Amino acid sequence: MLSMFNFCPSCASKKIKFEEGKVFRCPDCGFVYYHNIAAATGCIISVPQTDGAQRLVFLVRGKEPAVGKLDLPGGFVDVGEGALVGLYRELQEEIGWTPPVPDGAPLASVFTLFASFSNVYEYKNIKYNTCDMYFSVTAPGLKPEDLRLEQAEVSAVRFLKPEEIDFSQFAFESTRRAVKAYLNILD
Repeated sequence: MLSMFNFCPSCASKKIKFEEGKVFRCPDCGFVYYHNIAAATGCIISVPQTDGAQRLVFLVRGKEPAVGKLDLPGGFVDVGEGALVGLYRELQEEIGWTPPVPDGAPLASVFTLFASFSNVYEYKNIKYNTCDMYFSVTAPGLKPEDLRLEQAEVSAVRFLKPEEIDFSQFAFESTRRAVKAYLNILD
């Protein structure tokens, strides 16, 4: 993080300091920048099977960080969005699928928030502290061929039974924790 600013963006002073793990301060002009957390969402899509079992939908990351590792559909919440709107948009962008929402119903009637964890997302040598919010949705009848993967971000999709999940293959610790929390809810 210390290399994010080499000079104060306001007065170009070289004396800018990073303090408390979150704030840049310039002693020369008084510039202050709080590098706050970014909000991110992830979604466990549960697909019930005819035998009563269920499969969970996982993505294989197609880009860094953690290319080739497992992840959940979701992503960063954009400016002006709430978490649910951001999640809905990310599902459409990443997998070309969104759960049906009854006319006039809020998105909160479709998604269930079940966990939230802090995370660090490092991209191009900048560490972004995130607040990851995990939601679940049930999608009876969903099949891999129903999904249109965003090729620049997602290299594959996996529909896995809980016992098939390899927790060492997750891209992020918060995602690993979320999947474990979800599976504990099921037990």
